[in-house]
Amino acid sequence: MLLKEYRICMPLTVEEYRVGQLYMISKHSHEQSDRGEGVEVVQNEPFEDPIHGQGQFTEKRVYLNSKLPSWARAVVPKIFYVTEKAWNYYPYTITEYTCSFLPKFSIHIETKYEDNKGCNDNIFDTELKEQEREVCFIDIAYDEIPERYYKESEDLRYFKSEKTSRGILQEGWRDTQDPIMCSYKLVTVKFEVWGLQTRVEQFVHKVVRDVLLLGHRQAFAWVDEWIDMTMDEVREFERTIQEATNQKIGMFPPSISISEMPLSSCALTSPASAPTTPMCTDAPEALSVPKDRPRKKSAPETLTLPDRASSGVPQGSVPSPLPDSNHVQSFTTLSSNPDLTEMDE
Repeated sequence: MLLKEYRICMPLTVEEYRVGQLYMISKHSHEQSDRGEGVEVVQNEPFEDPIHGQGQFTEKRVYLNSKLPSWARAVVPKIFYVTEKAWNYYPYTITEYTCSFLPKFSIHIETKYEDNKGCNDNIFDTELKEQEREVCFIDIAYDEIPERYYKESEDLRYFKSEKTSRGILQEGWRDTQDPIMCSYKLVTVKFEVWGLQTRVEQFVHKVVRDVLLLGHRQAFAWVDEWIDMTMDEVREFERTIQEATNQKIGMFPPSISISEMPLSSCALTSPASAPTTPMCTDAPEALSVPKDRPRKKSAPETLTLPDRASSGVPQGSVPSPLPDSNHVQSFTTLSSNPDLTEMDE
């Protein structure tokens, strides 16, 4: 298990971002979806929890089959997806990602929002229970973003909001910006497979960081599109976009309802959470394979395992099959980066 805390500041208030995050996630998911690939919204309903009160439950499927390498497509189900379940008790949320094909892999993101510049070092004291974690600040204006994600209109070093007059964000903007809020995210990645755990968990955190950077950049870059929306209006926008996205990727479930009747807390037993990050399907720039790179003429048909005596595996034991890192990378696009499967190693 690898645990990190991310802190992402934005020139918004917590109350404003309640609308902004819903708008950003819906729009981004629609942009990144295509026929047979992308984010299908399975459920989006009010939900009431005995501890956290009334919130919103969402379940999504992120379809990734075409992003897998050819060898992986031969062994995984024809329709391969990652499941996102989220409970939004804003300003407290948790989102979980799982995959039935990789039962020992999961991502757990717990989020709290506060109107400050990321200075609360004790915000997760109850949840951490003495666990050590690395704290990572993400600067939405000046941290480097993969080139494939870059859009001039979303470059916050040059963007100024017409409706709020916020921006342009100068170096050190977090020290002078008013208003300012911080999204605190406690991210736990688990991949409990001997021999690959450290490498895979570190890689997934790199993907998660890129996703958080992109999503929060877009939330502010699109502020003039959503700042005047009410919660009712953004929920209607969310419903409309979700139905359009489902049709775009070729899924035609019954119309998604965002009803006024909250679900019973016993109907869903997962932890409280929320839609926290956009879903895209591109790998980090450093992991992309040049399109003009010549393909290998052949690939081995079998995998040669090391001798038991030299590998340290006790005689008579049967180790679990280990998925190749390419396989894991392709699936982690759920947290935001396409073509992860094209990484060569």
